[in-house]
Amino acid sequence: MPHPRFITDLRLKLLPAERQGGYPYAIPAIRHLEQLAFPTAVTFFVGENGSGKSTLLEALAAAFGLNAEGGSKHVRFTTRRSHSELFKHLTLTRTRPAPTDSFFLRAESFYNLATVLENPEARHAYDPEAGGGRSLHEQSHGESFLALVLHRLRGNGFYLFDEPEAALSPSRQLALMAAMHRLVQRNSQFIVATHSPILLGFPGATIYEFGEHPPREVAYRETEHFQVTRAFLEHPERMLRELLRDDDGQEGA
Repeated sequence: MPHPRFITDLRLKLLPAERQGGYPYAIPAIRHLEQLAFPTAVTFFVGENGSGKSTLLEALAAAFGLNAEGGSKHVRFTTRRSHSELFKHLTLTRTRPAPTDSFFLRAESFYNLATVLENPEARHAYDPEAGGGRSLHEQSHGESFLALVLHRLRGNGFYLFDEPEAALSPSRQLALMAAMHRLVQRNSQFIVATHSPILLGFPGATIYEFGEHPPREVAYRETEHFQVTRAFLEHPERMLRELLRDDDGQEGA
């Protein structure tokens, strides 16, 4: 039986002139994108920095009604308005019933989000239990990030993560994967932009690679993230010799 998905695909409608415009439409993966399907409960966006994966994830969050800097539909704050107007050109195919929970979690603005969640004056955004009974600011970045996932995300939800590995050690990335699995079992859907070869190993996930082309589906072991990491771990000395050669071809000190 297929896993229930709240968003089954997105469509990007741009005029020809808009596809030739400036940021973010000049990004190749955005310029060439017309439609993207989400056939599984977990979808990953991968690619080099600047390839457009976080830009599209942010636009998807805004199109769904989530705060562009992170949080739920009830969290509204703006530190610096930097998101593009791309979300206005997205059409999301939604299923019914709608999720009872949703959240956009991004590593780069997590400090600001934690501050809002712990501010009683933030009205509907105020959630003192998001840290599991401890202040998010009194935990390390990785501890607080994972605590929010474990204690705030309730299941039957639509969740977007932007580079969550930036806050997490390898062992904590495995813990995040386990938490995602439990939430998937509780009828949740994830779309995640990541560089982590650990998270990308989530069983049955769909992986889209962003580059000089429309986002295209790739297998886990075909991703550059997996191949480079495996090559380094299998032959670290050989790779280091090549990387650390001096300009004259000699090995560095």
